[in-house]
Amino acid sequence: MKSIAVLTWLLCLAAAVQAADKQAVRVVRDIAYRASAGAGDDKNKLDLYLPDGRTGVPVIVSLYGGALMQGDKSNQPFVGQRFASAGIATAVVNYRLSPAVRHPVHVQDAAAAFAWVKRHIADYGGSPDQVFVIGHSAGAYLAALLATDERYLAAHQLSLRDIRGVVPVSAFYWVERTGVAPDRDKSVWGTDQKVWVDASPAHHLRAGVPPILVLYADGDDQWRRDQNAEAATALKAAGNPRVEIAQIVGRSHNTIWSRLNEEGDEVGDRIVRFVRKTIAAPSTH
Repeated sequence: MKSIAVLTWLLCLAAAVQAADKQAVRVVRDIAYRASAGAGDDKNKLDLYLPDGRTGVPVIVSLYGGALMQGDKSNQPFVGQRFASAGIATAVVNYRLSPAVRHPVHVQDAAAAFAWVKRHIADYGGSPDQVFVIGHSAGAYLAALLATDERYLAAHQLSLRDIRGVVPVSAFYWVERTGVAPDRDKSVWGTDQKVWVDASPAHHLRAGVPPILVLYADGDDQWRRDQNAEAATALKAAGNPRVEIAQIVGRSHNTIWSRLNEEGDEVGDRIVRFVRKTIAAPSTH
């Protein structure tokens, strides 16, 4: 009986410690990050999930997936809650979608959202020097492109050095390959194969990329798994010292993201550890 009582006490203590680690979350919705985002235009707006009462916290800019044709920040509160409760301010971003727009509008919107966060997040308790970018699927593609092709940030007088780290989750890196542009709606990248190549993060891999954590699911399609492994290898070969990669076992392309906010979720925990470890180390890019 005594051993059972001790075990119960230990379990209660662990639960109390875990609960204490979680921060209360404050949400600020529908912030326009572009001047064009007027009333009723939700695609150039973002929601902030903030550790309540904290200042100087690291920040995540999160980009959802959906083939660059569908998705909305209103379906992503689990992302903001997961990271804000761990002490990381999170901006969940809407961006314009095809077929209404075509590349490079999606990544231009992502760059504009990042620039807004960089310049305004201190007003909400975040650190402008510790801004990370994450995303899932097509959103991970945008995160990877933003962190490799400096042109999009340069339009806002920023550089790759302004991204503290990037976590693409089940991204693609070669737009011109099977599984991406050749097999998808032409309203996204058009039909010009030169555009496909230029739109590919893989063709912009070089030294100076921010610290990166490449995650993908064992349930992802083979072509996607191959692209993630190849991209990580190419990043290391280019001389980037902070490249991590992990295949998440027992997940599909969807559940690698949708289960982020579950207790003990491996993906969410890996991202939190990556953020904390990166901000504790000197910048290497």
